[in-house]
Amino acid sequence: MQESYKDHLNLILATLPEQPGCYQFFDEKAVIIYVGKAKNLKRRVSSYFQKEHLENKTRVLVKQIRDIKYIVVDSEEDALLLENNMIKQYRPRYNVLLKDDKTYPYIVIKNEHFPRIFQTRNIVRDGSNYYGPYASVYTAKTMLQMIKSIYKVRTCKLPLLSESISIGKYRVCLEYHIKRCNAPCIGHIHVEEYNEQISEIKEILKGNSSLITNLLLAQMRRYSDAMLFEEAQYLKEKYEVLENYRSRSTIVTSVLNNLDVFSFDENEKSAYINYMHIKNGSVVHVYTLEFKKKLDEPKEELLELGIVEMRERFESQATEIIVPFFPDTVNPDKITYTIPQKGDKKKLLDLSTQNVKQYKADCLKRAEKFNPEQRTTRLLKTIQNDLHLPVLPIHIECFDNSNIQGTSPVAACVVFKKGKPSRKDYRHFHIKTVVGADDFASMEEIVTRRYSRLLEESMPLPQLIVIDGGKGQLNVAARVLQKLDLFGKITVIGLAKRLEEIFYPDDPEPLILDKTSETLKVIQHLRDEAHRFGITFHRDVRSKKQIVSELDGINGIGEKTKTVLLNKYKSVKRLRNIPADELVALIGKQKADALIDGLKQNIVELK
Repeated sequence: MQESYKDHLNLILATLPEQPGCYQFFDEKAVIIYVGKAKNLKRRVSSYFQKEHLENKTRVLVKQIRDIKYIVVDSEEDALLLENNMIKQYRPRYNVLLKDDKTYPYIVIKNEHFPRIFQTRNIVRDGSNYYGPYASVYTAKTMLQMIKSIYKVRTCKLPLLSESISIGKYRVCLEYHIKRCNAPCIGHIHVEEYNEQISEIKEILKGNSSLITNLLLAQMRRYSDAMLFEEAQYLKEKYEVLENYRSRSTIVTSVLNNLDVFSFDENEKSAYINYMHIKNGSVVHVYTLEFKKKLDEPKEELLELGIVEMRERFESQATEIIVPFFPDTVNPDKITYTIPQKGDKKKLLDLSTQNVKQYKADCLKRAEKFNPEQRTTRLLKTIQNDLHLPVLPIHIECFDNSNIQGTSPVAACVVFKKGKPSRKDYRHFHIKTVVGADDFASMEEIVTRRYSRLLEESMPLPQLIVIDGGKGQLNVAARVLQKLDLFGKITVIGLAKRLEEIFYPDDPEPLILDKTSETLKVIQHLRDEAHRFGITFHRDVRSKKQIVSELDGINGIGEKTKTVLLNKYKSVKRLRNIPADELVALIGKQKADALIDGLKQNIVELK
């Protein structure tokens, strides 16, 4: 039993995503004992289990962990806000408990005549517009300062009604005299003009901040040109805060309350449904459920089952449910189903969708970790489907030529079996019948030699051949297979280097796979292995030729002497720098003199 929970944790740690998020540790009673945030979930959570912790509290915590769950989000700031929500909701034993019930700060534009703009932690539902929350007070204050440096909005709490202004009830204050306010209190600015400024500010707070950033950049350049570097640095700090600011957090939003959010994903065997509950504008529950399919159930029916199960499990009384599509049965008398297209509800649905897709991917990774054959079969089926192959490509071979301006031409053949390199089956070839740099003729020779020999020796043939090159080399390989009566029995493709295009014989249009495709990655791995193997062999051949031409051309230096010299000094280059008396002591004066004279003649320059 002890080992089983450790195996379970190790499986989770092996498949954690490298994304921002919030993680929860559970004890043996399935109670949350710790909530944390992470910029990189895999790195942060794994760190608890990879080192000896100095703090006794952390050691005790790690010993009690029996399960790990996590929620992926878009940014580190969202992870911070979600962590804050969950600590307040669950009050985990090992978290620092929050002594007050403070929320993160917002910026509010009050619903009033000549609206005020200020920072607040209290949300009053009086029609005012709230923007945030902000992960830090500094960010909120910086936003306010920048807005007020551009727009002259009022800061006073006077009830500026039209009647009061028209009878001259108010007098201007210091803000007007220092040119920070346009004095709406005495009618110096009309409400329409003032509201135009408010509309621009709303756009900035929604995230459309290019207006301010462009102004800041222009001012920074002016300060820099005038060598006012301190002022330019001050504006740069403001600019960076604004650029990093996200106006709307998906994790906390002031306008939504008591909502359920569901998202859906599936594969051939299972359906996955993610559930999120929103309370007082915050995400407080996140859970993903997996249904094993029995029949070919429609997704609408599966979503309905998930909605019923989750709402009963979490005792949800929400009257509005956000869904990606309508479930099988819709009861409009009791519950409102919403399929959002934009806005805060769409962002919540996107977050739920992101988590259900991550859960599905993690389940697949864990299954493949537990059963490597499953991953191999899935990968081979993916390659078969992507490349339109008649059979699974269990055995794949790839060819590459190597030469420098026609010198020392060689070729390499690498072999992959079940999607992995089979290095004992790698082969290299000296090009025997081609003079100069002729890649087409070289390819024809090595493909002919390779498959003629496999046929003669009744060796297993590959299901797929990859040619590192374009249409020309591919067509040469295809002609060879036709001569050997293998064309059609073995699929052959060419991989062009420039755009990673895949070509088929007699088909002018290439196949272009997605850059993240597993199939493309396997083919690129084949190509890179063939190139590496070929280049290494070519380098060895060149090196041997250089050594032979340098030493074997010297009269008086035989094979035994050459072996002694190379065993001690490793290369001809080092031999050139050895003192004469040291060479005399090693091989005798007569041979040493012959060696020194021969090297000076430079029979063949080392490249």
